[in-house]
Amino acid sequence: RYTDGNFTGIRIMGIFQNNLLAGAAAAASAGGGGFYDHQIAQSARFDSGSSSYLTKTFSGAGNRRTGTISFWCKRSSLGTQQTIFNPHISNGEQDQLATFQPNNTLAFFINGANSGDVNTAGVFRDVSGWNHIMQVWDTTQGTASNRVKVYFNGSQVTSLTNNSGGTVSYPSQNYQLAAFGANVHAIGRRTASTGDYFNGYLAEVVGIDGTAQAPTDLGEFKNDVWIPKDPSGLTFGTNGFHLKFENASDLGNDSSGNNNDFTANAMGTDHQSIDTPTIGTG
Repeated sequence: RYTDGNFTGIRIMGIFQNNLLAGAAAAASAGGGGFYDHQIAQSARFDSGSSSYLTKTFSGAGNRRTGTISFWCKRSSLGTQQTIFNPHISNGEQDQLATFQPNNTLAFFINGANSGDVNTAGVFRDVSGWNHIMQVWDTTQGTASNRVKVYFNGSQVTSLTNNSGGTVSYPSQNYQLAAFGANVHAIGRRTASTGDYFNGYLAEVVGIDGTAQAPTDLGEFKNDVWIPKDPSGLTFGTNGFHLKFENASDLGNDSSGNNNDFTANAMGTDHQSIDTPTIGTG
């Protein structure tokens, strides 16, 4: 569940959405399928106890000014700093894109917050339901607030602060992020301190190099529930990727057509799961 002071129903999806998803899955198994046009068959489990994460170092740079990261997420624990996506050049030059803070807000630090600090005012406390999170950036935009956008279950999050609760700091115009550069990219931990491991499940992790996608490119509302759309027809760009976690022995396999495979670290076949946004706990 995502909560902020200006909140109305459509974003409060976790538990309610999970109940609807479970009902849809039950109907499908009984021969009444059709709720989902796109099925997500597997997810990957990440946990700090195993120090599990994925990593990829790109040999050449893509578009470092414009991009999208999209993923479905189900948290397992709260109250600690947990990083989802960390492109890293050096300890002084890194992007923590999608980091759950100890207070359960969601932060997007660009260049270690020295060139951008976008933090949700509301908190994410749902450990029972699947939710869709997108960050979109385009530093070529003349209007600062258009350079970074955050979406939760299809709706833009507009109640934003910096990490200290003050005014948001957007990246400068035409700033080049570490994302999609010729450097290491980690999913499930922060590279700088080899810590801040994510605890939970990720599904349908999509990186788009060079395009600021709209949320409707990756999801849609159906019966007031935000559900996934098939991303396979999107243009992923040079360093883009699509992680479906469909091969338990190769969880970092890229299905985008780019062959940008990630290496799985401390993630055995038991880290694949059939608990997904479209199937439910299995």
